[in-house]
Amino acid sequence: MKKSRITLVLALALVIAISLTNGLSFAHADGTYKARAALLMDATTGEVLYTQDEDKRLQIASMVKIMTLDIIFDEIEKGNLSVEDEISVSENASSMGGSQAFLDAGCSYKADELIKSIVVASANDSCVAMAEHIAGSVPDFVSRMNDKASKLGMENTNFVNCTGLPAPNQYCCAIDVAKMFRELISHEKFFDYSGVWMFDFVHPSGRITQLSNTNKLIRFYDGCDGGKTGFTSEALSCLAATAKRGNTRFISVVIGASDSKTRNAQVSAMLNNAFASYETKQFVYKDNGCGFAEVRNGKEKSVECAPEEDYFVLTKKGESKDVRCEFDICDVPAPVKKGDIVGKVTVLVDNEAQKEINIVAMSDVDKKGFKDILDELVSSW
Repeated sequence: MKKSRITLVLALALVIAISLTNGLSFAHADGTYKARAALLMDATTGEVLYTQDEDKRLQIASMVKIMTLDIIFDEIEKGNLSVEDEISVSENASSMGGSQAFLDAGCSYKADELIKSIVVASANDSCVAMAEHIAGSVPDFVSRMNDKASKLGMENTNFVNCTGLPAPNQYCCAIDVAKMFRELISHEKFFDYSGVWMFDFVHPSGRITQLSNTNKLIRFYDGCDGGKTGFTSEALSCLAATAKRGNTRFISVVIGASDSKTRNAQVSAMLNNAFASYETKQFVYKDNGCGFAEVRNGKEKSVECAPEEDYFVLTKKGESKDVRCEFDICDVPAPVKKGDIVGKVTVLVDNEAQKEINIVAMSDVDKKGFKDILDELVSSW
């Protein structure tokens, strides 16, 4: 099989930052935050920049709803749920305490409004209504939550409900919160709701409940466009938040701060340290043509191809390492379908392979028919 090889050499900075002493300045003299646990992650690469008791099992209050929302957005992307769907509210859903949208039992609401009330105002009743609609019951929905947690490698997590209200044997940890929040923000639709500061929730009767965003950083921290708060007397004050500046996005998690002011300040401090020290650079671009694959017996002699996914690297400002991309593109037999694998790109850092990404065809190429072969013979006569 014939191959063509293209090598690109990019001078980029690369840092693997997983310890507590990577040049970040911390909020307190002993290098820790005044919380039960804390974590800072690069959202794009998943690299962890700071940890404090990252796998300690703790109550996380309404941050449980991160997984609730992730399941909801999964269902939307699969086509099993539309934001225009009417969701019936049971007595069970309307009876939830804590943060709520004060839903009317026996009435129907659009999924769009219920989702917005969960993202913005952490509405427990809306969570239960959505869970019952999607899975038939809350226990079955929670089973899905735990299944997804397992798939994400959340080893110190167990969900008992979909709201985060106190429950025996329900726990999570900082690294698991970051993992599920990173998964949540991979759903672009989440950001349709997460930046809403305040809105009027209109009930079928015409009654209006005014709801405001529990994550105040979306208004007061530069680049913050989403997050999930939590508070109970058991969990204390919790927050997972994300902020983006340019191509660089970070996730900051605090569990068990004494109050919301302290929680917000600590999340902001971690984000400040991250933006001051690091940036994310992209050097493989999904759907960006990288060459042509020859097509044997095809109506077209070649097909343009491109990487199947983006690839980024977290870089520490002022440092650099050699990064190379080697593109191996093969000739392929017709027919070719858009998305067929026709090669791979290998990313190397200091001559060590870090990642292999498929290269795929960008269009279809049909196989030659008898008429095509005959036409070729006639034209070459």
